[in-house]
Amino acid sequence: MNSGFLLDIPRKDVDELRDRLRHTRWAPEWPVTGWTAGTDQSELRRLVSYWEDGFDWEAQQHQINELPWQSATISGTSLSYLRFEAESPGALPIVLTNGWPSTVLELVELARRLATPSAYGEDAADSFTVIVPALPGFPFSPQRPTHAEQTHEIWHRLMFDELGFERYAAHGGDLGAGITSRLAEAHPESVVGIHLLAVAAPADVDSASLTSGEQAYLDEVQSWVSAEGGYQHEQQTRPLSLAPALSDSPVGLLAWIIEKYRAWSDSDGDLSARFSDDFLLAQASLYWFTNSTSTSFRPYWEFAAGLTTRVRRVDVPTAVAVFPRDLTQPPRSWAERTYNVERYSTMPRGGHFAPHEEPDLLAIDLREFLRPLR
Repeated sequence: MNSGFLLDIPRKDVDELRDRLRHTRWAPEWPVTGWTAGTDQSELRRLVSYWEDGFDWEAQQHQINELPWQSATISGTSLSYLRFEAESPGALPIVLTNGWPSTVLELVELARRLATPSAYGEDAADSFTVIVPALPGFPFSPQRPTHAEQTHEIWHRLMFDELGFERYAAHGGDLGAGITSRLAEAHPESVVGIHLLAVAAPADVDSASLTSGEQAYLDEVQSWVSAEGGYQHEQQTRPLSLAPALSDSPVGLLAWIIEKYRAWSDSDGDLSARFSDDFLLAQASLYWFTNSTSTSFRPYWEFAAGLTTRVRRVDVPTAVAVFPRDLTQPPRSWAERTYNVERYSTMPRGGHFAPHEEPDLLAIDLREFLRPLR
């Protein structure tokens, strides 16, 4: 049931987007092909052509509005969230949090599997009441609060004060993993367990104590930062130099986003192996219509500026799921420096966008971890 939220993009905005796409000022061609220097220009042109003439935004909007939306105002911040009711009474609630450049839409298939497992051949007794809040400053909740307002505290007020859940679990990846970690550290009396796709680095590390596996992991992280971390450095240090371009050019926005979907997923270099054109363009359209590209950069800048609470020690039961094509693969011992790790799973396939790429694998891992904590 949809209550309190309706996405209704005016027709003039849709027409204006198509007009901008039609009149794109394309950069001169380079003597390179493929993705070696960034987004493949031939793939980008193909997607833009479909975005301009063929992509059915109205159909996408209808599907989005059919989702079980709710809305709330938490400490002055307007929040939209999805609520999937558990098929079994008295089920444990769980809050799911995405990262960048994602939206809550990437979590829908995972949420459905957790709320109604019998529809996927699993035991109905393993169901959860699933809450999927849209990150403040991202599509669906475009208002980003003051720097002092921490997202994990907004999540707890939503779960505990607004929805009345005295005990609940949490899951997150990317930015959502940090929010989930801070939530558990701040409210261990309510958070029964957390499931993560990424982990916070230890607050203090004695290099002499590193295992060979941990050192190899840190070397891997440094290699990734050198080869893939340009976007992060820009969004942490000079986001307001980048934001006007991506807020004014839908093609620039699409190029910035799809390069990450290809590079970070288990796609073997083929973007279409994991993401349909409609999915990618729906994500880009949502960022465009809500003008939330700039505000989606703020978590990066705020963290680098020291405005975000740092994770020091999480004592609630923690599960870590490592996907082979995610950005990095932290070893269990590294996670145990910060978390009370009770489950560590190495997945056979999948990447950074695991809730969309491999929702079945993720749902099974979540259910098995949380079953004894209910």
